[in-house]
Amino acid sequence: MNNKSIFLISLFLSIFLFLSGCNKVHFTDGPTSREENATNEKRLYHVVLCWLKEPGDKMHRKQIIEITKTFQKIPGVIEAQAGEVVLSDRDIVDDSYDVGILIVTKNENELQKYLDHPIHQKAKKDVLVPLADKILVYDFKN
Repeated sequence: MNNKSIFLISLFLSIFLFLSGCNKVHFTDGPTSREENATNEKRLYHVVLCWLKEPGDKMHRKQIIEITKTFQKIPGVIEAQAGEVVLSDRDIVDDSYDVGILIVTKNENELQKYLDHPIHQKAKKDVLVPLADKILVYDFKN
């Protein structure tokens, strides 16, 4: 090997080692504490399916979706989401409803506080009941 080859190999190795030292590599035995907390914390999922009195009415769907956003203000609510049904050709999928709502709390006690809260009660009275022909609820926890 000539001096030029040795120099190029040395230069290549030096650059490689320098660049590899710039990247941090962490080896852990499991999830980080934040990931661990997210997966280990108990949650209660409150799923609400709404069939509108006027099926497919875009304004009524939007009203329910928008009012659901206000549930984030209720103490104990971890997450509040709502959206339109996703239509499907699969026989196993029930796509007959108009709007789905998901509320996440820590437990049954926090769910009850959400259900009793004036924000929820007002939304139920002013928006959900007047617009929905049928409401079906599923609650489950991890």
